[in-house]
Amino acid sequence: MPHWLVIDLEATTDEGGWPVTEMEIIEIGATLVDRKGRELDQFQRFVRPTRRPLLTPFCRELTHITQANIDTAQSLVEVWGAFERWLAPYHSQLEGWVSWGDYDRQQLVQEWQRLQLDSFLSQVAHMNLKQRFAKSRRLERPLGLNGALQLAGMQFTGQQHRALEDARNTARLLPLVLPIQER
Repeated sequence: MPHWLVIDLEATTDEGGWPVTEMEIIEIGATLVDRKGRELDQFQRFVRPTRRPLLTPFCRELTHITQANIDTAQSLVEVWGAFERWLAPYHSQLEGWVSWGDYDRQQLVQEWQRLQLDSFLSQVAHMNLKQRFAKSRRLERPLGLNGALQLAGMQFTGQQHRALEDARNTARLLPLVLPIQER
């Protein structure tokens, strides 16, 4: 049975945002789902940033991630190793990986290069579900995750801007854009 991996990242930022090149991952959330969006497994870890180890007040308020959460977390190198070990048993069934928008893919590629990390995901097709959803609904422009859920008649569940909850809510929209034969 084919699986889809839905990933969401939280990263360091401040009011007004930072360029992707200045952001660092502070939380990874992933849910492995079947074509109907049912969760089969999940992964969540905080990540200790190294370049800007102190979270801004804006970042803490937005994500509800505390300084203590990341101060006690492992580095991205260690967390990514744990993620790859978690994902390994699912390699043969993985159809692709998904994120809401392209930020998560860009951030991961940047970090893989910066830290010289190998990732199985670099060999797997990525789907920008934000764009795919907008196209399937013939929207003039893509919506945020919460707006897309509302358009689909759903409510966001959990805490917004937390990686695993965002990944799980994104996964709820996946079956709406997969072709019938893929569901």
